Formats: sequence, structure tokens, C-alpha cells
Amino acid sequence: MNVTRRAVLQQLAATSDAERKETTSIEALTAALGIEASTVESHLNGLEACELARSETGGRVRVTITGEQLLELDTDEAVIVDASTPQREY
Repeated sequence: MNVTRRAVLQQLAATSDAERKETTSIEALTAALGIEASTVESHLNGLEACELARSETGGRVRVTITGEQLLELDTDEAVIVDASTPQREY
């Protein structure tokens, strides 16, 4: 199953809260999305690089306020990349 980084962000936002600092686990995200933990972790690393997610102590994760705001824009065309993605010159 191919799950996008946006889908991981949406599930993260649905199960955590930036303002109240409520967290969820990678296991809960994995179960909800029906994918392997390594895929969730890879997407979370990319989201963290863009400051859209944050890891907390004990392996817990949560969406950031920036992540919530991005989802509130409700754009179907948003592309989420991480800071390590090379930039192309056109």
C-alpha cells in the first residue's frame, strides 16, 4: 500500500494536538494507516525536517502548529518534502 507523507500528517493531526501537546505512538499510526512502521518512521523523519511533526520522549510523536496550519489550508496540491531533498535548478 502506498501512503503519502500528507496521509501520515493527516493521521498524526487526527491523533495528536500541538497546542495541548497531546502525542500518539508510531505503533498507533502504523495500525491506523495499515502500513509498516519503517514507512511511518520515514515519513515522520521528513515531516520533522520540515517542522510539521515533533518527536517527544518515550517514542511519542505529535503534529506541530505549523503542521496543523498546513492542513487547514486544505490544498490538494500541497507537496511535503524534507530539508534533505535536493533542489533542482530550472
